[in-house]
Amino acid sequence: MGRALGELEKLVLLAVVELDDEAYGAEVGRAIEERTGRSVSSGSIYTALDRMESRGLVRSHVGEPTPERGGRRRKYYRVEPAGARELHDAMEAMRAMARGVLPRLRALAAGQAE
Repeated sequence: MGRALGELEKLVLLAVVELDDEAYGAEVGRAIEERTGRSVSSGSIYTALDRMESRGLVRSHVGEPTPERGGRRRKYYRVEPAGARELHDAMEAMRAMARGVLPRLRALAAGQAE
């Protein structure tokens, strides 16, 4: 395993998995904002995708030209097995760390002392 996935990389990978065949930059950004309420610049998304592609976590391909884009092509992404493994492992680690802690965390967030 290489370096650990960052928060944005995890969000981008989750969005690519969710979007399946429709995973291109702008749609990834919309999916992240819809699910998290967090707006992410397209530059940040493409930087994360390029970095993950160089690590073999995602693969891209260029689609057909579309009239609504003035004949320009979209670049689509898909998660590679290595990316799926890294994302799965990162999520399992967070789940293991959170197990049994969430009730205390809720109380702390509400300002309640134990």
